[in-house]
Amino acid sequence: MSTTKDEFAAGLGRLAKDPTTKAAYRAFSGLHEAALADGALSRKTKEIMAVSIAIATSCEGCIAWHIGGAVKEGATREEIAEAISVAILMGGGPATYYGSHALGYLDEEFPAGS
Repeated sequence: MSTTKDEFAAGLGRLAKDPTTKAAYRAFSGLHEAALADGALSRKTKEIMAVSIAIATSCEGCIAWHIGGAVKEGATREEIAEAISVAILMGGGPATYYGSHALGYLDEEFPAGS
């Protein structure tokens, strides 16, 4: 499943380099950083929120990307797994499908016995 994260990153790279999409991507990237910056909520909390939203909106690449971001910021497997449950609550049936994918990405980040 990690290929999804790699493919997502490669796609972002294409957007960043293409003369037609470069400006829009830079603006989006700035928004991304501003929205996730530490404030009243920590970046870790915001990354966990992004995981739930990505599941509820069925964005496979976003799920992998933000699980990686949440782990990088110190989120535990249990915190992210609970966020998956909230996403299922808010996203219904389709979120169960993407939630199961999120668990797969989570297992890559936290292998059994780690």
